[in-house]
Amino acid sequence: MEHIAQVAQIQAMTVLAVGVIFGMGALGTAIGFGILGGRFLEGVARQPELAPALLVRMFIVAGLLDAVAMIGIGFGLFFTFANPFLSALGAH
Repeated sequence: MEHIAQVAQIQAMTVLAVGVIFGMGALGTAIGFGILGGRFLEGVARQPELAPALLVRMFIVAGLLDAVAMIGIGFGLFFTFANPFLSALGAH
């Protein structure tokens, strides 16, 4: 019975950790896109002739910004479906 309680506790803490990972990834991406969009609009307002070049650079940075969130989602899914903490518990 103690083993089941330990497994349940590890799963509960993993769910909380994955929720924090997803939440922080979403928050960071939202803040990053807000700053990126605002700076893009400022740059285009100051020098409208550079709008195409700034747009290309903005999309490159937006892709990198999304990549960071996707890496966090990958880690969260790894901990959800292939929890290394549960396998370490079975080794005892």
